[in-house]
Amino acid sequence: MRKISIILAIIIIGILIPVGFATSQSQAVITYGETTYNNADYKNTVDNFFKTQAGVDLNSVDSKIITASDVNKISSTITGKTYSSSQIFSSALVDLNDNDDLEVSVDKSKINTITGDMYISALKSAGITAGHVYVTSPVSATGESALAGIMNSYEVVTDVEIPETVKEAANNEIYTQAEIVKNSDVDADKLSDLVDDVKEDVQENNVTDHQTIVNIINNYTITYNINITNSDIENLASSIEQIQNVQGDINQYQIQVSDVINSTDSNSANDFLSGLFN
Repeated sequence: MRKISIILAIIIIGILIPVGFATSQSQAVITYGETTYNNADYKNTVDNFFKTQAGVDLNSVDSKIITASDVNKISSTITGKTYSSSQIFSSALVDLNDNDDLEVSVDKSKINTITGDMYISALKSAGITAGHVYVTSPVSATGESALAGIMNSYEVVTDVEIPETVKEAANNEIYTQAEIVKNSDVDADKLSDLVDDVKEDVQENNVTDHQTIVNIINNYTITYNINITNSDIENLASSIEQIQNVQGDINQYQIQVSDVINSTDSNSANDFLSGLFN
């Protein structure tokens, strides 16, 4: 009888365990830049990077295509740049199976402007604090357009939409830092550290005054020994001010997405199995 009971229990487990517990790949998604997706060699290059770095079975990972139109919706309101369908190379894989902390792995051989720390900073500005993100491109690219795909991936995986105000603020942060790095001799990682410290000060003290943010940035340029123009400081202050102004939307999104991420915790599966066997 005991053997029969065990066999029945195993059968019941197979029937009752949710699909999310049966395969971890359901919590991952890839966004391809449309130029990359439409070129077999480019797509193969990108897929090889994801297989090597993330170690996932791409056949079981959902994918979406990020078009020039998607990127232009964001860039047009920030930099005024317009991209064509032949210019969207950056691709990203978001894996929420690895959800203890936020980590970003950038293919430095291809992504030449945006660093992993910059992505982390911008994603945290959007209220995203968990998951492992992988970013690459088949050819040399700045990586600016990848953030649109990354945030889209989070929406697909969690089924929670990021408010447009939050997307614009996070993308503005990325574009602003990218412009400073491209137009000056500033170390990208040092700039990212500066931005993180400024944002922390601004949030802790609930600073919304533009000139006060400018003053905080000036203080940190001395601390980090970074030399950037007054125009760059003004743009950076405006970017951080924008993030501060949408904190309400960020907090609301964070509450929604935290519920989803926590629900994928493997402990839930363990508790379920323990209860079933008991």
